[in-house]
Amino acid sequence: MTLAKRKGLFTDFFDNEHFFDIFPKELVNRTPSVNIIESGKKFKIELSAPGLKKDDFQIDIDNHTLTISAENEEEKKEENGQFTKREFCYSSFSRSFILPESVNTSQVKAKYEDGLLKIEIEKKEDAQQTMKKQVKVS
Repeated sequence: MTLAKRKGLFTDFFDNEHFFDIFPKELVNRTPSVNIIESGKKFKIELSAPGLKKDDFQIDIDNHTLTISAENEEEKKEENGQFTKREFCYSSFSRSFILPESVNTSQVKAKYEDGLLKIEIEKKEDAQQTMKKQVKVS
């Protein structure tokens, strides 16, 4: 077999657009997407984690580091006549964010609904932004 044929076989195998479809999406991307929104009075963190329950999450703040983690274990059992099929699925993730000194770590709220974990962190009173003001140069 010539090198050109080997290269062709290799290329055909990996250039197939459906090659990576054999892997479930949850195995390919294990880290959930996050949006961070800052307003004058607080920070909002939105973490996309569909399929979990609110009890699956753990949220910790240690030395101005916010860590969001979750673990989910699932077992599916199917019995049909003479055979039994059991599948185990375990997934977990952990994301950490360094919080600015301007936040009040004692004022944190978290809510999980419709696959979205929403965390609100209040800013300290002295760090809250006031109304924008434009100054004219004379």
